[in-house]
Amino acid sequence: MTSINLLLGLALVVYICSKQLTWRPVNPAQMFKLPLILGVIGVVSLSHQATTIHPIDAVILGLSAVMAVVSGALMGRITRFRPSPADPRLVESRTGGLGVAIWIGLIAVRVVLDVAGHRMGSDLAVSTGSILLVLAINRATSALVISARQPHAALAMAGK
Repeated sequence: MTSINLLLGLALVVYICSKQLTWRPVNPAQMFKLPLILGVIGVVSLSHQATTIHPIDAVILGLSAVMAVVSGALMGRITRFRPSPADPRLVESRTGGLGVAIWIGLIAVRVVLDVAGHRMGSDLAVSTGSILLVLAINRATSALVISARQPHAALAMAGK
């Protein structure tokens, strides 16, 4: 089961990295789909674990959540907007290479926290469910920032 989780995780990372490099239409309803799906799967996965919550679990989950919010806000803030070449009335966005770098940084921090947590006896914080929740928090935060910025970007481009 671990190798399947690893392959699914790598596929998710590749998918999200490719989204950072590709211009795509800004659609708030679409932006919140992935975080919602990841969050639901993460919560369901965590609910099936019968484990005691240790203080180290709370620390790792808290640090992970903070890093997910910070990285998501940064990714939303660095997002660039442009009119769609296919339909100038639509707006497209992407974060580019810097967005990928921030994303990889979040993954690196999460791996370090997982290794440290595992060595300190954490079960819950290093589970697949908690990792999915971190990804959901990151993507939801980014979507919130992009949604807040998008109307301003559309108005600015309309004035050009």
